[in-house]
This record gives sequence, structure tokens and C-alpha cells, in this order.
Amino acid sequence: MIRTPQALIPYALALACIAAGSLWHLAGQASPDRRVVSAGIAQVGGPFSLTDQNGAARTDADFRGRWMLIYFGYTNCPDVCPVTLALMSEALKQLGSAADRVVPVFITLDPRHDTPKVMKFYLASFDRRFVGLTGSSGAIAKVASEYRVYSVRRPLSGGAYAIDHSSVICLMGPDGKFVTAYDGAGAPETIAADMRRRL
Repeated sequence: MIRTPQALIPYALALACIAAGSLWHLAGQASPDRRVVSAGIAQVGGPFSLTDQNGAARTDADFRGRWMLIYFGYTNCPDVCPVTLALMSEALKQLGSAADRVVPVFITLDPRHDTPKVMKFYLASFDRRFVGLTGSSGAIAKVASEYRVYSVRRPLSGGAYAIDHSSVICLMGPDGKFVTAYDGAGAPETIAADMRRRL
């Protein structure tokens, strides 16, 4: 049986795929220590105008000249938020006197519930250095967007709710620019060591 050129197309495609796969495999063996290279600065952070746990108006400009450790959460969070705030507090303790150059900031994702009074009571359980920030729903949505924070309010039974949110601690430099991010499930020793190197 004589095959027409059109009938050979599937075979040609199969051979091309095999050849491409072979070249990719050989290239990988030729450079075993290849790495991913990234460039540029992450677009995280921006101006904000919120209210602290003492009822005072605070803007991002108030923190210029000091480092900020920023975490977004909410006071009714059952587990992740308190664990992360305790982690931040412990990392600051391990920094010793260098921690005086750092402001730990907790920004609520639940402004309807987390009034300044609620924030003040909540943060007193963790560390006197914490600055708790709240504001209007619009202001909170804006700053969460600037910091690339994911959050979704999820209804529960009996009128209760939970807020699913990202759990990342952002380190901002004295100029207000993003420096790096820490995993909320990390170790305080790791965070403190990295911060000590940067301060």
C-alpha cells in the first residue's frame, strides 16, 4: 500500500515530539546545576491611611526610617493569625536591641468587627510593640490589594464566618519599599537571622 504525504503527517509529528523530548533531556543532563533566575522588584506595598488601636490616624509615612514587619489577619481567626503574631513577637525577641528598629504591624481584614478597641485588647496578648491598623472596608480592601493579600469571607453556620486569607509576613525597608516575605509557618530563628543580616 502506498501512503500519501497526508497520511504521513501523524508519523512526522510523532517523530518531531520524540526528537524534541530527546534534545530537552540531553540539555538537562548537560547543565545539571541550572537555576531559575529572576530579576526586578516585587510590586508589593503602597500608601495607606488607617487608624491604629489607640484611635490615632496612621499613614505609611509615619513609619519611614524604621523597618516594618506587616501581617494581615483578623482577631477572630482561630489558629493561623495568633500563631503568626506569636512567631513575629518571638523573632523580635531574638533580635535583641536591634528590634528597636522594627515595627511589627497587624492590619485587619475584618474592619467591621475589628475596631480600634477590639484590636487593642487582642494585641495586648502578644507584644506591646505591635501596631494594629483598621479602617473603612474600602481602605482595608485597598491596602490589602497593594500588598497582594488574598482574602475571602466565608459564611459558617449560625451566622458565624471565617476569613480565608494568605499568611505571609512582609518585611518593608526604612524607605517603605518591599524587601522580602517570610512564611507564616516558618521558624522565629530563621526570620530573626535573616532580619539581623539585613538591618
